[in-house]
Amino acid sequence: MTTTTKQTAPPLLLAGALAGPLYVGIGTIEAIVRDGFDIRKHSLSLLANGTGGWIHSTMMVVTGLLTVVGVLALRQAGLRSRWAIGGLVVYGAGVAAAGLMRADPALGFPPGTPDAMPETISWHGFGHVIAGFLGFIGLIVACFVLSRRFGRQGDRRWSRFSLVTGVVYLLGLVGLGAGSGTAAVNLGFTVAVILGWTWITLLMLRARAEGVSDEVHG
Repeated sequence: MTTTTKQTAPPLLLAGALAGPLYVGIGTIEAIVRDGFDIRKHSLSLLANGTGGWIHSTMMVVTGLLTVVGVLALRQAGLRSRWAIGGLVVYGAGVAAAGLMRADPALGFPPGTPDAMPETISWHGFGHVIAGFLGFIGLIVACFVLSRRFGRQGDRRWSRFSLVTGVVYLLGLVGLGAGSGTAAVNLGFTVAVILGWTWITLLMLRARAEGVSDEVHG
């Protein structure tokens, strides 16, 4: 690793660490101030619709790209796990792509929309779902791979943290596919999203503060 690479990794890792707080913070504010939005009923993706929807779309694109930048910095900092790096890049790219392809209005949001799921799915609505699904799978894979990696290094806290994050996200994704629109599923998936972004943020900050080992190449 060159000296220049070592110098550029920390600020890029910080940029990646900012993605989570931006996503959760802006999404929370939107959920509170947008008329007709109910987190118990509506997914955050619906905020891309209606007046001010561009804010949510822009936030997704920016945070997704920041995540990719941070992940590439993880690679520069020494993380050589292809599956972990690949999974996190897919996640960041998936978030950004989902931001470019707006979810279809549904379940009464924005106000004036029929209180049901749409009968047909637009091309951008379909693309949003696919991009999000692939991104979520990428994050889950990265969590499980790094859980094993940290376990091999004897870091039990991070191994468990990564495992729990992956399991919670997997359960949230399964629940979302089985019962979208129900309060329990929406709130559960919201918890998974917050946990996932927290994990990514702390992973970036950990690498920035301590560096990462390149002992595991799996």
